[in-house]
Order: sequence, then structure tokens, then C-alpha cells
Amino acid sequence: MINCKSQWARAYLLWLVLPATIPSCADHGPASPPPSGSAALSPAPSSPVQSGPGAVNTAPSGPAQPGPAPSGPVASGPAPFKPEEIEALVAPIALYPDSMLAQVLMASTYPLEIVHAARWVKANPNVKGDAAVKAVENQPWDTSVKSLVAFPQILEPMSDKLDWTQKLGDAFLAQQKDVFAAVQRLRAHAKESGNLKSNEQQNVIVEQAPAGGGQTIVKIEPANPQVIYVPAYDPTVVYGAWSYPAYPPYYWPPYPAYYPGYYPGAGLAFGIGLLAAGAIFADCNSCWGGDDVNINVDKARNVDRNFDSSKFKNGERNGRWQHDASHRQGVAYRDNATRDKFAGQSPRAGTRDQYRGRGTANDRAGAGNRAATADRSAGANRGASNRAGGDVNRASSGDRGGGYSGGRDNAFNGVGTSGRTAQRNFDRGSSSMRDSGVNRPSGGGGMRGGGGFRGGRR
Repeated sequence: MINCKSQWARAYLLWLVLPATIPSCADHGPASPPPSGSAALSPAPSSPVQSGPGAVNTAPSGPAQPGPAPSGPVASGPAPFKPEEIEALVAPIALYPDSMLAQVLMASTYPLEIVHAARWVKANPNVKGDAAVKAVENQPWDTSVKSLVAFPQILEPMSDKLDWTQKLGDAFLAQQKDVFAAVQRLRAHAKESGNLKSNEQQNVIVEQAPAGGGQTIVKIEPANPQVIYVPAYDPTVVYGAWSYPAYPPYYWPPYPAYYPGYYPGAGLAFGIGLLAAGAIFADCNSCWGGDDVNINVDKARNVDRNFDSSKFKNGERNGRWQHDASHRQGVAYRDNATRDKFAGQSPRAGTRDQYRGRGTANDRAGAGNRAATADRSAGANRGASNRAGGDVNRASSGDRGGGYSGGRDNAFNGVGTSGRTAQRNFDRGSSSMRDSGVNRPSGGGGMRGGGGFRGGRR
């Protein structure tokens, strides 16, 4: 009996001691050292790194091994165009008359306005030459773009092959000197191949390189300044054997309406001469060597009565062309350097948002900016205020000819606002209406945002 009571007493004492012993053991941890590698598997402490002998170092031993440093082009944007890439880009236009070449290069930096102008031309097929230029005088496009309505055989391919147009403009903005040098190399090849010579449509003038060295300059001018001929040709024929298989020249057969009788493999075809001297306001006297396009202000005002000569380089009256970012209409620049160079130059109050991918009211590409419901007071703005020239501002399918591609080189990168932004605007407006007790009207179109978002659908 006594033994039984002593056993129960020991059990009772053990029951009292164990709860105090177990936490103590847990605090001290195992007596044996941890297995190798356990420190590497320990989770990183959430508190700041501790110092002292008791701290656990989770960083790998030895000096840090940084990843490979990005190369210059990767760090600052895409690599510059290679000389052979630029030759491929300018191949379809290098044999244009100098003045025409200059205006095409300028206009290529405004790809969205090219689309608008091409649609105007298709909507007004019977308005031609100088009369077409006069008809678009009040359109909000850049002067270089307006001038091209007189040359639909140029304007339509630029709109249809929008991927090429944007790349051409990107190269001209970032590497203007390289573009002019590529043109001269191709003209020299065409002359050596016997495919570039003076005739009744054009005068080909060769200025030999100076004795001290330099580049031979090949100029092309209209034989009759009042009649402009725009040549069409296959680059693989007129330039001889193409030297860069990895970068074949851009090419598309000329549109038959403008070049009747053209056949594949032919040399230069000139088509029909156009009475469009009034559309010419630039020259390339400074392109070759000076790397600038000259603008004649008086002739530019024949194309655009509102032409702003203050946008010349250095504010010159008759001077050198400078890209006008206000006509970019939100189309993204290819690289940061170009964006930084031009994006801050626009005098318009709202254009800074364009360079962040937010369009203006003029930009209706893909209906991305149709649902600006935050500003629909009294139903006044129902999407019809910017329909000048028919449907010119509904540019949702840029390249019908197959040259347009998605991805980074998409010509509509950064154009307009996204649908998500428009939806957020709608949601904010709806919330404000609910808070103020205003009832949504039934029927009618005052709150439909031009069809962009109906009834707050998600």
C-alpha cells in the first residue's frame, strides 16, 4: 500500500515538472551541431540583419557574383540600325527626286497622320495634284503629310505598309546622317548598273568627290519642275546584286492604277507625271554632307497656311527641318534617346501625356479612346466632333497590305488610352452619379460613350 502511494506521488511530481521542462529544452535547441548546409536552408529573417557571434549569415560565402552586365543598346533601348538595315529600308525610295525623297522621310515620322491622309485620298479620288493639297489645307496634319496627298502612289503604300513606314521614320529620326549616306550608296549602285540616268522625266547630276576625299554625290531632279514623276522599281533589279541576304530590300509591286504597263523585272517605271509643283517645299541641298533638309517657308505656306517657321532648327526663317512631336499623336518612339530628344518640345499643353501612351481627342485608333465618358456633359460630345474627312480618324487596321505587325515595332504602340483606362473613367463617373443620387437616363445615347462601354459591362 505504501509502495503504491509512493508511485502515485512520483507520477504526480513528474506531471508537474514536465510542462516546465519541455519549453526549456525547445529554447536551447538540440545539443548536437546542425548538419552542414542547414544555414543555407534557413529562411531569411524578416528583421534587419543581426550582427555579432550569434547571428546567422544567409548570404553566400565569397564575393557576390553579379549577372552579366547588359550591353549599351540593351540598357538604353534597341540597338541602332545597321547600315545594311537602313539600305533595305530606303531601297524603295532612294531613287525618288531629291525634294520628294526629303518630304517622304519627314512624313514617315508621323505614321498615324499618314493613315489619316491616305484615307482622305481614297475618299476623294477625283481631287488630285495641287487641288488635293489645297483641299486638305485645314487638316490638322503636318505639312509634309499634307503634301503627299498630291502623290497617292506614294501615300497609299506608306499607309498599307505601315510597319515599313514607322521603321523608316525611326531610322530618320535617330540616324539622319546614316540614312542620307545609305541613299547615296544605293544611287551609286544604280548608276553603276546602268539603271539611273537622265531622261525626259529626270535629271541625274553627279558631283565628284573632292580631291581630298569624300563621297561622290548623286542628285536627282525633275526634268520639268512643274511636272513630278515618281519612279517605281524592283530594288533587286535596279541596284544590281543585293549585298545583304540577311536584310533583303523592302519591295512591293507598284499599284497598276498609277503605273500602267509595269511588269516584274523592269527597270525604272515613271507612270504618269503629276502637276503638283505646289506640293514641293523642301530640297536636299543640305542633305548631302550637311545632313539636313532645307525648308522654303513661302512654299511650305502654299501647302499649309498655318505653317510655323519657329519650329525650324535654331528658329531660322528658311532653314533646316526639325521633327514636330505634336504631330506624333501618341505613337511611341523607338528608343529612349529619341523620345527624350523630341517628347518635351511640343508647345501644346496636353501633349506630354501622348508620350506616355495617352492619345488626344484626334486619336481614334482602334476605338481605344472612344469611351471618354468622364467628359460627356449634357451629351454634347458623342464622338462626332472629330470625324472631319469621313472616317479618316478611325485608323484601327494600319497595314492592309500585310506589312503591319504587332509587337514592339507596331506603329500604333502607345496610341490612345487602353480600354482599362476608359473603364476606370467610366467606373469613377458611375460612382459619382450613385453618390450624388443622379438617375441614369434610360434609352438615348448621352451616356453610352460612343459605344465604347454600355451600361458598365465588365
